[in-house]
Amino acid sequence: MSQKLKPIVSYSLLFLAAIVLTGCDNYFGQNKAPSLSGKRISIMTQQRSIEPDSSAAGHKIVLPAPTPNNDWPQAGGYANHAMHHMRIGKALQERWSISVGRGTNDEERLMAQPIVAGNTLFSMDSETIVSAYNLKDGAEIWSVELTPKEEDDDHVNGGLAYENGKVFATTGFGQVVAVAAKTGKVLWRRNVGAPVRSAPTARGNRVFTVTVTNKLFALNGETGAVLWSHSGIEEAINLLGGSSPAVDSGVVIAPYSSGELFALKVENGQELWADSLAGTRRGAISSALGTIRGRPIIDYGIVFAISNSGQFAAINLRTGRRIWERPVGGIESPWIAGDYLFVISNNTDLLALGRLNGRIYWVTALPEWEDPEDREGKITWTGPILASDRLIVAGSSGEALSVSPYSGKVLGKVEMLDSVSISPIVVQDTLLFLTDDAELVAYR
Repeated sequence: MSQKLKPIVSYSLLFLAAIVLTGCDNYFGQNKAPSLSGKRISIMTQQRSIEPDSSAAGHKIVLPAPTPNNDWPQAGGYANHAMHHMRIGKALQERWSISVGRGTNDEERLMAQPIVAGNTLFSMDSETIVSAYNLKDGAEIWSVELTPKEEDDDHVNGGLAYENGKVFATTGFGQVVAVAAKTGKVLWRRNVGAPVRSAPTARGNRVFTVTVTNKLFALNGETGAVLWSHSGIEEAINLLGGSSPAVDSGVVIAPYSSGELFALKVENGQELWADSLAGTRRGAISSALGTIRGRPIIDYGIVFAISNSGQFAAINLRTGRRIWERPVGGIESPWIAGDYLFVISNNTDLLALGRLNGRIYWVTALPEWEDPEDREGKITWTGPILASDRLIVAGSSGEALSVSPYSGKVLGKVEMLDSVSISPIVVQDTLLFLTDDAELVAYR
């Protein structure tokens, strides 16, 4: 690592526990295959730390019907991070499995969620190797290493985004790199002065990225030229990883690790409004951090964002007025579908909330410990994603759960073979998992 970037290492003093996930034998909720060996954990022994609102009793959740999703061009799906209810098969089978390079190890972390444009899937491994594959069978099309010649390894990357025939990659070397999607040819590089540990967001021939120093850059997608930049409060200590900006309706929502949330004009970076989700929680250092790590959502004129320190809020996109807020903290990205939001809290609760009022309709307590009696083996969870009437979550215990979005009832459980720290994606009726050892598995 260059001397220029070494001081930035201090921003990772707190390490976020890896989330475990591996390939399943069948669709969640339809466990017909023989059980795998290993210790089973009751999913009903955990006490809920959040309760549904009393006024929600008897409420019937109605969701839009599942619809096909043909592309997943950036982390969180599209630039507004609102994917709603996606369609997927009811009896999934593994279609192919490939290695996409180097996975997580003692020095490097696999951070980039795979993306899909057309029939091509793109990935970036922990050594900044970007590769393209055929979505149908996993056959490799091209591969290119983006590590600068003057740099060595031992870093944490950001992620990928696609637009207009280009793949944009953010790296721990403080660079945004544009690559031709068909050939892997590097088109341009832009140094942004500090490592980037979150995926970029591409919209309207602009690329938006946030550095670990809480600086947002808007770059020209064709040339990489800096169009404008914006700064938040720089944090000396933070959780590993970061959040990608959300873009819609001419507005970019900039989420910072300080808990600050800014609405900026896409054209020139002018501030429309500012808010803070930092909260005032006391206790462990990790819970006191105001980090916004889950991706904010823009959906029909409302911004939804959650912070680590205990604030989940809905904010009017144009005015910045808070519509509702709940004392719920989390580091996973919320999921919106129709009039409902689903999110995993820091207390390992899976919640369903109302889009317009923030009312909590149901709460499912996910297992918190691998050994509940001795309170050992803290479990972390990733997700949820919503596909064909199933919320899918996965935990570091090595299990994936299928949960009803209508009631919160656990429908099924599948034991996994490998760990995953990145949420799966759904595209073209295919469910894709990227394991921590860089194994990409497709179920269809």
